[in-house]
Amino acid sequence: MGKISIAILDMNDGMPNEGMRCIRSILAAQQNHYPNRISIQEFEVRKSVQIPTVDHDIFISSGGPGSPLESKGTEWENAYFKWIALVDQWNNEPLNTRKKFIFFICHSFQMACRYFQIGEVIRRKSTAFGVFPIHMLHALSNTDPIFAGLNDPFYGVDSRDFQVVQTNKKKIQEAGGEILCIEKERPHVPLERAVMAIRFNPYMVGTQFHPEADAQGMSMYLQREDKKNTVIENHGFNKWASMLEHLNDPDKIELTSKVILPNFIAQAIEALDTPSANTLN
Repeated sequence: MGKISIAILDMNDGMPNEGMRCIRSILAAQQNHYPNRISIQEFEVRKSVQIPTVDHDIFISSGGPGSPLESKGTEWENAYFKWIALVDQWNNEPLNTRKKFIFFICHSFQMACRYFQIGEVIRRKSTAFGVFPIHMLHALSNTDPIFAGLNDPFYGVDSRDFQVVQTNKKKIQEAGGEILCIEKERPHVPLERAVMAIRFNPYMVGTQFHPEADAQGMSMYLQREDKKNTVIENHGFNKWASMLEHLNDPDKIELTSKVILPNFIAQAIEALDTPSANTLN
């Protein structure tokens, strides 16, 4: 079995972030699971315009602060979109039997939706922040393999001011992808339910929530005095208390963090080890 090179694209614009800690923790566990096989390199995309080459095998592009719309035309966005194009071009070349795999998280997911022009990215009427149920669009027996081991609905950490709506299902299907999950149903809100996960093509997938978030870290984060006060001020005490309750449930956030990204990495490595079956779905 050959070496596996993983690139983390840090989209946090130089700001400290719990998501990066969680991604590093998940990848450290994968390094232990595949001894002496996995190398990891990080790239600071927005602040330093560091972009990986296509020499890596697996890419994880993080969430990040700010608007996914206001970066239009910036140096880092142009470089980021060029990187997606190069990976896509590599994968579409039949002679390249060893494909490249990308997982887009939250901000990166919204950027990917813009790049592929398969949905409208708009500002939400209010910030989505908390632990929410996420609904699959297929029966558990027929869902995407990255969700194998989860319930329907499962729970994810959501923290965003923007959302993806009005998706072009035909264009997604033509690329070999599909919409995988949508947000919780809100019968009292006359608005379209946002898309929460999309497989863009056989090698690229993303979520609008944070599958990397772990319960222990999030619990400590929410109990910091400054974060507790911010959540209570903006969302109320009941929201803060319910988030802690969800975090303490092993079948919710803790399960999600142990399933989605580890499944993605394991399935990508399996595909890389067997190039004739080089796909995740």
